[in-house]
Amino acid sequence: MSQNTVVVGVDGSEHSLVAARWAATEAQRRDAALRVVLVYEYAWPGAQFTSPAFIESQARELADTLVATAVAQARTAAPGIKISGSSVRGRPSEKLIEESEHAALLVVGSRGHGGFVNLLSGSTSMQVATHAHGPVAIVRGHAAAIEGPVVVGVDGSPSSLHALEAALDAAAKRSADVIAIRAYEVPMVWSGYGIGPEYVDPDTIANELHQNLNEEVAIWQDKYPDVPVKTVVARGSAADVLIGVSKSAQLVVVGTRGHGGFAGLLLGSVGQQLMHHCESPVLIVRS
Repeated sequence: MSQNTVVVGVDGSEHSLVAARWAATEAQRRDAALRVVLVYEYAWPGAQFTSPAFIESQARELADTLVATAVAQARTAAPGIKISGSSVRGRPSEKLIEESEHAALLVVGSRGHGGFVNLLSGSTSMQVATHAHGPVAIVRGHAAAIEGPVVVGVDGSPSSLHALEAALDAAAKRSADVIAIRAYEVPMVWSGYGIGPEYVDPDTIANELHQNLNEEVAIWQDKYPDVPVKTVVARGSAADVLIGVSKSAQLVVVGTRGHGGFAGLLLGSVGQQLMHHCESPVLIVRS
């Protein structure tokens, strides 16, 4: 498979068909091919018996039918791009992570079926987003939006700087603006027993962070001179800030690791909140 290929995981659910259409449009923006993949399993994991041949045949036929439906949806969304589709037996998270190794982007929906296909139920989506070899897009919220900015969370870490570049690139392909956001919370310094806590002046913190953010954006402005960028320093938790801004965004971009407001993005509550509550698609960028 070519590195210039967008891969989308589907399972026949409406959420995955939305993901297929979004992935097709994204492939068109990137001048890339699209590969539609459905991972299925018809036997109970760990079962110590062989399933009858007719069950295997029916499962494969259903999987192929679901793939064909997703491919047709993708062709409608982006006529003219190269699209292929296939069904693969196995564990969804493992197979999709393997697919990501040679893909420019792996796309999954925000929710899928349980039971037969089980594409994004339970921990599968988190495993894919956390362990994929390249960038992952979680398609959710107003996925069909073609207006609004590309929002990116920046905290100065190497991962967030890669996310900033990816956000500028995505905005350039969409003829959109970028909103670069630095989230922060006011720290409280405990001075010792018998002495009350000391609070750092919020304005001092905000001004310093804003200056740092502007400097980080300036690193990429020569490469993307035609992309308007607005820098915002917002007081609050990273998840709350990004979810709030996502209401009017086409896309929210974040890195996989950060510090300060974006620490543990895909390992703790922040990543889970974005993946479950963001009101636009989320692009997770690897360093």
